[in-house]
Amino acid sequence: MKTGLSGGQRILVVFVWFVVVIIGFMIKLPSGFRHIDKELHATFYFLAAAFLNVLFARTNLVRHVLIFIGLYLFGMAIEFGQAYSNRFYRRRIHGRFDPEDLQWNLKGLMAFSLFWLICIAGIILYNKATSKNKL
Repeated sequence: MKTGLSGGQRILVVFVWFVVVIIGFMIKLPSGFRHIDKELHATFYFLAAAFLNVLFARTNLVRHVLIFIGLYLFGMAIEFGQAYSNRFYRRRIHGRFDPEDLQWNLKGLMAFSLFWLICIAGIILYNKATSKNKL
């Protein structure tokens, strides 16, 4: 399945997306959303994994695992960046390093991986069934 974008275009889309995401993660969450912060972490990482898997992995397990690891490391970097920014600016522009956020990031990634594996299994079974019918 082709996405219609060249490799360079996909990289540019992801780069712009990551810049926007980093800015978004570095500012304080509006007060109306603070009570669902953890759920937002899981949702974001589920959707980020879906976005990157559609662009790059499709049905490739190795790429899927690399995306999973990359997003988890990105989440760790964001948490450290938030803690560092509070010291750097000498005022609190964001929250603190929160290990629970990392756990919820991981929950979102694991939920997507389970969904992805079910979809891939369905694709494989469908392809087997249709190839047998053609014989």
